[in-house]
Amino acid sequence: MKVSFRIGGRPSAELASKTPEEALRNNLQLAKWELDNAYAGFEYATDPDLIDCYIFQLNAAMKRYRYLLNQWNGL
Repeated sequence: MKVSFRIGGRPSAELASKTPEEALRNNLQLAKWELDNAYAGFEYATDPDLIDCYIFQLNAAMKRYRYLLNQWNGL
């Protein structure tokens, strides 16, 4: 049974000095990727413990993405 569901490769988090806008854009892309992966895992989970795990991942990813969007809109 496959336990981990991932969509594509994780976006790179380049450590080079960036402007705050570029860093925020990169964090938004990473948060979107994490949200998509949590949805993908939730869709295929059958074990109740895995379902709970993906629910927590979804909630955390949604809150992070919402926070970053608010930061982006505040620029």
